[in-house]
Amino acid sequence: MKLVERFGAVVLTLAALITPPAVSAQTIKVGSKNFTEQFIVAELYAAALEAAGFKVERKINLGTTLVAHEAVRTGAIDLYPEYTGTGLNAVMKSGGVADTDPGRIHEMVKNYYEKEFKLTWLKPSGVNNGYAIVVRPETAREMNLKTLSDLAKVAAKLKIGAGPEFGDRHDGLKGLKEVYGIEFGEFRQFAALRLRYEALNQKQIDVANGFATDWQIAAEKFTALNDDKSLFPPYYLAPVVRMDTVARNPRIVETLDRVDALLDNPTMQELNRQVEVGKKEPRQVAIEFLKVKGMVR
Repeated sequence: MKLVERFGAVVLTLAALITPPAVSAQTIKVGSKNFTEQFIVAELYAAALEAAGFKVERKINLGTTLVAHEAVRTGAIDLYPEYTGTGLNAVMKSGGVADTDPGRIHEMVKNYYEKEFKLTWLKPSGVNNGYAIVVRPETAREMNLKTLSDLAKVAAKLKIGAGPEFGDRHDGLKGLKEVYGIEFGEFRQFAALRLRYEALNQKQIDVANGFATDWQIAAEKFTALNDDKSLFPPYYLAPVVRMDTVARNPRIVETLDRVDALLDNPTMQELNRQVEVGKKEPRQVAIEFLKVKGMVR
């Protein structure tokens, strides 16, 4: 072989090693629900998949749980981030499951989704974004509120602000009434999570439903009441993916697993804070995080 030919062969070999292969002609459609954490995680998934050589189409901010679920079920998207407790209660409509073991809950929703919808749940991340029922610190102090059982004694005097789904879910108002006997004086709906915290700060409501990864809880020194009767199941974050998409593109599983292995509650709180407080775009936050972790260049 001539020297020029040999040099050209070496260059082509190096290029093949450096450049991510075109792993599939299929475009992977990544969706999300309609709040900050979902935007960030969907962008994490999308950026990591692109870095692994996949062509990605983003369909961020689709809407509520059932909108995103219908999108992935019908093939409008291939995957989106979801929470095990949400799958259990909002999609499976379990009516309440006494088992609170994270592994068993994950297996339960995985088996159900695979059988009923041809969707699968990948490995869960370290993010357990369960419901948090929060009050202002002075409310907790004046009414001696530490637990949801304490809240039951005074709830009739109080206004709660929550998301649109909270009124119909077992792990929402229905469950609070059944398990704790909690009935609020008024229920106000706020589609955006930030609006609930603003209303709580401005004393338009007395109680809000938030989530364990909300940066506001620590920043505003809100009191998250203890779920002393274990109403809320685990809410571990994981990708829900179409099984036919996995079959055509098995390498996406490895990529998404790598992303989820990087995530836990403190990490998610910080990423949420960068968007909500720092006013960064979710895509910017996601790419910067993955660069630090060595998953994208």
